[in-house]
Order: sequence, then structure tokens, then C-alpha cells
Amino acid sequence: MGDRGSLLILGLGNVICGDDGLGVAAAERLRRRYALPTGARVIDGGTLGLTLLGEFEGVDNVILVDAVSLDAPPGTPVRLVGEAVESAARERLSVHQIGVADLLDALRLMDASPHRLVLHGLVPRTLELGLERSPEVEAGIDGLVEAVAEEARRMGFALRRRRTDEEVPAGAGDAAARALGL
Repeated sequence: MGDRGSLLILGLGNVICGDDGLGVAAAERLRRRYALPTGARVIDGGTLGLTLLGEFEGVDNVILVDAVSLDAPPGTPVRLVGEAVESAARERLSVHQIGVADLLDALRLMDASPHRLVLHGLVPRTLELGLERSPEVEAGIDGLVEAVAEEARRMGFALRRRRTDEEVPAGAGDAAARALGL
């Protein structure tokens, strides 16, 4: 692996709250579209907050994928780095923001913060109860997936696009993902 360390791509959000589930959907599409190199993994973090603490053990690079509330049109791509991610976790990450903020605080208190922390997301239209994402956000998810893949490459993790006939390893949430149209 060299000195690049390890990479965690963490899809966040609540898939039953409209656009809030975009991070989970993007992480699942990334996992299906790309083969990950050694040292990289994609996880559906949902709204688990502090429960995810163990997933960060020994991780050097983290890409969070989530809805980010900004004064911008729905579907607008967002990229935040370092301390801006921690600030957004307190103020701009939808309904589960407290869990993400607590998670980042706990990592800092344990002196276990990742070396590099980046947040990629989209501005949501709605966070209301419902399984469907808004058209603007749905249209932006493929671009979000590509932005996350490019971020991983910049961190030294060359993701390889899967062939159309290539089998995708089963993920932990495959049955749920299929049921939710992810």
C-alpha cells in the first residue's frame, strides 16, 4: 500500500427521508460501478453516528458522502475539506447531523482523526419522509459518484470501473438496496 494508508468511503443519510438518502445511494452505486483497490472500502453508514466509530480504526483517508444543506439550488455539488467538514457536520448535514458531529468529535478526542477528511455531497430539495429522491438530486448522483471516485484517485486509490459482465461482490445491504431502488 505504500504511504497512502487506507481509505474509507462512507455513505451517510436516511433513505426514508427523501434526498437525505443520497449519500447511501451514491456509495452503493460506487460499490457496484467500481472495483476498489486493497486498502479501500465503501460502507453504508446510514444514520448510525457513534456506532461507526470502530470503522475508523487505523483509517488514514475518509470521504463522507451526504446531503449538505446550503443556500444553493437542489442538486448542486458540494466538496468540503478538513475543518470545513466538521463545521458542516454541526450546521449543514441534514437530520442526522448530530450523529456525524459526535462521531468526528469522538475521533478527535481519541486522537484518531483521519489524516485526510473530505465530504462530497449534493444540496437536497426535500428531507421529508418518503423513499423517492427529488429529480434534481437523482440527476446529480452519477456525477457525485464520479467526484468521489476522482477524490479517491487523488488520495492514491485507483478505482477500476467494472466491466458490464463483471460480478459485483454482495454488499451487506444488497437486499435492502434493491428494495429501495438503489
